[in-house]
Amino acid sequence: MSSHTAADHHGAAHAHGSMKQYIVGFILSILLTFGSFGLVMTGNFSHSVIVPGLIILAVAQLLVQLVFFLHMGRSERDNTLTFIFTIKIIAIIVVGSLWVLHNMNANMMPGM
Repeated sequence: MSSHTAADHHGAAHAHGSMKQYIVGFILSILLTFGSFGLVMTGNFSHSVIVPGLIILAVAQLLVQLVFFLHMGRSERDNTLTFIFTIKIIAIIVVGSLWVLHNMNANMMPGM
């Protein structure tokens, strides 16, 4: 026999989000994906518009995924802080690697 009550199920459903939240997140994800695809495939925009546009749409997609599907809202402060710390560490590794590789390339002797 299970010791779960109706209140436990209601609390679990509330913690995981409602069907409405999942549908809104899904629709936003689809719209952002089609927006990115359309931005690239229409050919109406220059490279200087496409790259920043894709970055903005990618960040928006990331936020939609975090809020609607991973439920990283304001109430889960520890999860959000852990995620931000992880992003900072990844950024340090990527930027540091690019910096080192650029300097290695710039300082190599021409004959090598």
